[in-house]
Amino acid sequence: MTLPLSRRRLLAATAAGGCAALLPAFPRPAFAAAAQLTVDRRTLEVNGKAATVFGIRQPDGAAGLTLDPGRRFLVDLANRSGEDSVIHWHGQTPPYAQDGVADLNRPGIPDGATLSYDYEPRPGTHWMHSHHGLQEQRLMAAPLIVRSADDRRADEQEVVVLLHDFTFRDPAELLAGLTGGMGVSGHGAGHGGGHAGTDHAAPAPAAASGHAMHGMSGGAMAMDLNDVEYDAYLANDRTLDDPELVRVERGGRVRLRIINGATSTAFHIDLGSLTGRVVAVDGTPVLPVEGRRFGMTMGQRLDIRLTLPGEGGAFPILALREGAVERTGIVLASAGAAVPKLSARSSKTTAALDLSLEERLTALAPLPARAADVTARLRLTGSMTPYVWTLDDRAFGAHAPLAVAKGQRVVLTMENASGMAHPMHLHGHHFQVVALNGTPLAGAVRDTVLVPMGGAVTVAFDADNPGRWPLHCHNLLHMATGMMTEVVYDGYA
Repeated sequence: MTLPLSRRRLLAATAAGGCAALLPAFPRPAFAAAAQLTVDRRTLEVNGKAATVFGIRQPDGAAGLTLDPGRRFLVDLANRSGEDSVIHWHGQTPPYAQDGVADLNRPGIPDGATLSYDYEPRPGTHWMHSHHGLQEQRLMAAPLIVRSADDRRADEQEVVVLLHDFTFRDPAELLAGLTGGMGVSGHGAGHGGGHAGTDHAAPAPAAASGHAMHGMSGGAMAMDLNDVEYDAYLANDRTLDDPELVRVERGGRVRLRIINGATSTAFHIDLGSLTGRVVAVDGTPVLPVEGRRFGMTMGQRLDIRLTLPGEGGAFPILALREGAVERTGIVLASAGAAVPKLSARSSKTTAALDLSLEERLTALAPLPARAADVTARLRLTGSMTPYVWTLDDRAFGAHAPLAVAKGQRVVLTMENASGMAHPMHLHGHHFQVVALNGTPLAGAVRDTVLVPMGGAVTVAFDADNPGRWPLHCHNLLHMATGMMTEVVYDGYA
C-alpha cells in the first residue's frame, strides 16, 4: 500500500512550487495503451455570440471518454488550459490519490503538466469535471461512460446528453454579485481566466423563478429555487435554437444517458409523447420506473430506455429548468421526419423538484443487510443573505469531519434546515438511500442525492475506500461558499 503524502511535506513543496508540487505517479502495466485526454480552451457559439470555454477532449476532438467492458481506466490527462486545474472522475471510486481533488495530500495539475491514472473503473453513466475554483461553470466537464457486458449485448442505440447552465460572465464576478464581494472558502476558492462576450448572467433575486412558503422550526422561510439567471441552458453545448439532431430507427430502442452537469440548475426531463423507463441512476441499475417526466438535480445521472414508435417521427427530449420556463434539449428523429422549431422557453413554469422519483427507486443490488457501526446526522444550513452555505453552521475549513474506520457500515441522515434544496455528493463511495423523511425504504444506490428544503434523507454506505473524501453540495456556488465537509478514515488526519 502506498501511504498518502504527509501534509508537512506537501505543504512545503506546494509553497515552493505551487500546484506543481509532488505530482504522484500511478503504476501501470508496461504493455497497456493509455487513452489521451487534454484539458484545453475552445470557442463555443451561444445565442449567436462567441465565448471562450474549456473542454476535456480526446485527440480526435471527441468530448470525454467511453470505455468498453473490461477496459481499465488508463488515462494520460494533459492540462493545456492555461491555468492550474484538477479533474474529478464523478461516479468513480478510485483509490484516494486518483480521485481528482486537490487537497493537502493530493496536488492538482499545473498548466502544461500531464498526470496518468490507472484503476478499475465502475460501470455506468458518469462524468468528469473540474474540482478547482469555478472552472466547472466554464464548461470544464465531459461525459465518462463505462459500458458493461450487458450494455454491449443490448440491442439499443446509446445517446449521451450533457446538460449545462451557461454564462458569458466571469464566474468569479457572478459569485461576487451573490456574496457582495465576500471571499469564498474550500475547493471553490480559486478561479482563473474570464469569458469572452458582453451579455451576462445575473444573480437572481432571493426567490427567483417562483417560491413557496414552508413552515420551519424557527418560523416561516421562503424557498429559493434558482440563485442565477443564466444566459443559456445547453444540451451537448447547444441551445434549442439549434439543437442536436440524433437520427434514430423507426421502432428502435434508445438508451438515453443524461448527465446534469449544470453548476446550479436542476431540471425536469420531459420525454414529450414518449414513455420511458428509468433503468439506472448515477450509473447504478434500479428496478425500472416508467414515466414521461423525471427530475434530476445537479451531479445526477439518469439512464432512460425508450422504444420509439414504428411509424417514426421527431421526438424532442427536453430538460426543463426547475421553477422556471427556460428549457434545452435534443431531438430524436427518424429518417424523413419533419423536425419542429422549438422555443427555448415553455408556456408554463415548472414546479420545484421533490422526492417523488426517489420514493419510487429500488436498487437492483442493495447493500448487504448489517447493523450500523457509525450513525451521524448532518444539518444543511446557510442562507441567501448573507450568501453563505454551510454544514452544521460550519463552512469548509472550520468543518467537523465525519470519522470512520475501514470496514464500518455508516448511516448518515442529512436534514435540510436551509431555504434551498441541496444535491449532496460523496466522493469515493456509493451510498444507498435507506429513508426519506424518516420513512424507511430500500432505495437506489447512487452518489448524489437531493435533500429538499425541510426534508431529511438517510443514506448508508460501507467504508471500503480509505482516504479523506469530500462530502459537499453539488451546487458549485454553494460549495464555493463553504458547503462541504469530509469523511475521514483512521490514519488520514
